[in-house]
Amino acid sequence: MAQTSETIEAVWRLEAARVVATLARYTGDLGLAEELAQDALVAALEQWPAAGVPAKPGAWLTAVGKRRAVDHFRRAETLRRKVGELGRELAIDGEGHEADLAAADAAADDTAIDDDLLRLVFTACHPVLSAEARVALTLRVLGGLTTAEIARAFLIPQASAAQRIVRAKRTLADAGVPFEVPDGPERRRRLASVLEVGYLIFNEGYSATAGDAWLRADLCEEALRLGRVLAGLMPAEPEVHALVALMEIQDSRRHARTGPDGEPVLLLDQDRAKWDRQQIERGLVALVRADQALQSTETAGPGPYHLQAALAACHARARTAEDTDWQLIAALYGRLVQQTRSPVVELNRAVAVGMAEGPEAGLAITDALTGLRAMRDYHLLPGVRGDLLFRLGRRAEARAEFERAAELTANTRERALLLARAAACGG
Repeated sequence: MAQTSETIEAVWRLEAARVVATLARYTGDLGLAEELAQDALVAALEQWPAAGVPAKPGAWLTAVGKRRAVDHFRRAETLRRKVGELGRELAIDGEGHEADLAAADAAADDTAIDDDLLRLVFTACHPVLSAEARVALTLRVLGGLTTAEIARAFLIPQASAAQRIVRAKRTLADAGVPFEVPDGPERRRRLASVLEVGYLIFNEGYSATAGDAWLRADLCEEALRLGRVLAGLMPAEPEVHALVALMEIQDSRRHARTGPDGEPVLLLDQDRAKWDRQQIERGLVALVRADQALQSTETAGPGPYHLQAALAACHARARTAEDTDWQLIAALYGRLVQQTRSPVVELNRAVAVGMAEGPEAGLAITDALTGLRAMRDYHLLPGVRGDLLFRLGRRAEARAEFERAAELTANTRERALLLARAAACGG
């Protein structure tokens, strides 16, 4: 019994998004589709322990969900056309009873499922939603995470996570967002939103903004899973492959980024023997795919994820910190700044320039950022300045910057690291 429950849980994680996607296509209502999928899961929990797990569990769950949809529309006495369509597909008999679900196993169309999944991706990541709502809804319907898991991942109350998801579904319904993959320029605009959601999830895992953990491996893995799914669904999009490459290479350092007690280990201090070379290779292969896809498009040049993946590859190819090509990294950051106009990217360029040309050159770049409103409470700005000042021998100024950075961060591990660096500056 316990083993079957574990199997059902594993199946649900793998199949939930596809089931919800297919049901959303038939019902035209994402919220209803998720409810029907949950009903199917309950049915599996009731029936599979005795009957066994079907050959195609995803098709079984989808078939049950469609049957529930028929029941729902019949009760509401609406959308009779949908009832007819669903009834024909499920081979419902004259008395309205469900036919053998085994037939659904053989009828499962992988291409149709992929199309449904792609529609679900674009719906859950629609720009009409706030970034927080897109992330929560994506983790819910694509990642199959429970509301409690989403709340725990982002260190928010469970009620707040639930409200985000409910509001997101209501917003999509009120805006009349169609369950479809947009065409032409609209697809490219929406794809940027889809990639942003994956990147936000990964970044929160890679460097947690709050809490007691320096990194959240579960979120990194979830973002990678979503990225790989998207790469399979949209193989001609260079930025999709580029984001996968970026995440694979960044995540390859996971085991070197923390010490024995979970304390942060900075890039230049990491034991590179702990980097996952197999994951790096996967990332480099994805970067090659991004290059090939770029050559087949009319795009003028690599996009922001492409450039960031190239930056990550520079670090990954350096077997030691001393082998790092900081000149190339600084140049790539320069191109990225031109594309994004982001002060955060400019701060990263300051780090690279400080390594390539000396700390004084890097400090000059940070000086121009200190007056920006967007950077006023960004803890990494004084953190970078503290490092550059320390290398210039200006210890008292460096200490003040590290202490300022420690005040601004909400992550306890990062705060401890910054305070330790401040203490290392002396009195």
